[in-house]
This record gives sequence, structure tokens and C-alpha cells, in this order.
Amino acid sequence: MNTYAVTVLGRDRPGIIATATGALADLGGNLEDSSMTLLRGHFAMTLVVSCGADRDAVHGALATAFADTDLVVSVIELDGARPPAPGATHVLSVHGGDRPGIVSAVAGLVASHGGNVTDLTTRLAGSLYVLIAEVELPPSADVDALTDALGALATELGVEATLRPADTDLL
Repeated sequence: MNTYAVTVLGRDRPGIIATATGALADLGGNLEDSSMTLLRGHFAMTLVVSCGADRDAVHGALATAFADTDLVVSVIELDGARPPAPGATHVLSVHGGDRPGIVSAVAGLVASHGGNVTDLTTRLAGSLYVLIAEVELPPSADVDALTDALGALATELGVEATLRPADTDLL
């Protein structure tokens, strides 16, 4: 069985999800992981799919399914390896005035403490910038030191930042 990362990007319209997943199901593809969202009226979907068909067949089926659209489709073969078991999961929230470099600074700080951002969403509402991220921290991570460093970075960036353990019942 092959494992692929499939992306579909373009102006939003009804039926994109049904069309993409239908084409994959017709090939015997099984969705293992997915993320889909709207970004300023454009649809962005990433799927991890296991399928017996080769990459060219998967790409061809999706290209045919979306032939009369402006959607961009890509299919990349993955090695199929499963990620290691996650560490402690935290939720990081940042909000404040919008400015360039917030995501880079926050993600870099998390990484410098051994953390991995596993999901990140940002929104701009007028001049208010909001970032919500799920962060995996290794058991050896010093959460207090990261929290203190986030506080200092937030002050420097002119935003507020909060790191808290995730409620596993909500994830």
C-alpha cells in the first residue's frame, strides 16, 4: 500500500471535498489524516491517503475530477512511516496588534525549547491578530522556562501569549 500527501488549493466552491474524496475512494484510497480550511475565500485541503494505486494514477484521477476548475492538485508519495508517540500537548494562544514576524518568532521560540507545532491557525480581524497552536513538548521540556520566554517575547512583540496544557477530552 502506498501513502500520499494530496493537496487541493483554489477558489472555494461547493463540492470540492466530495469530488476529491470520491475520486480517491474510487481508487480504493483510505483517508488517514486530513486538514481543510478556507483562507480568504480560497479552499486549502491536505490529505494523507493510503492507496494501492501509483502516484500518477492518483494524480490523474484528481486532475480529471477537477479538469474544469482552477483548482491546483498535487500528490507526493510519503515514506509511510508513522510519527513517534506525541509528548505532552499544550495549546498556545497569541493575540494582539498585527505585525510581520509573529508566527516566525513564536514558532522559533517553541522549537528552541524542543517543542513541535503540530497545528497552527491564524486569523486577522481588523487590526487584531490571533494565533492558536497545538504544541507537543517532550517530557524533558521545561514548561515554566518556555512560559517565561513566551511572556518576554510577547512583550517584545506587543501581544499577549498564553501556554496551557491541552484538555485531551477536547482534542
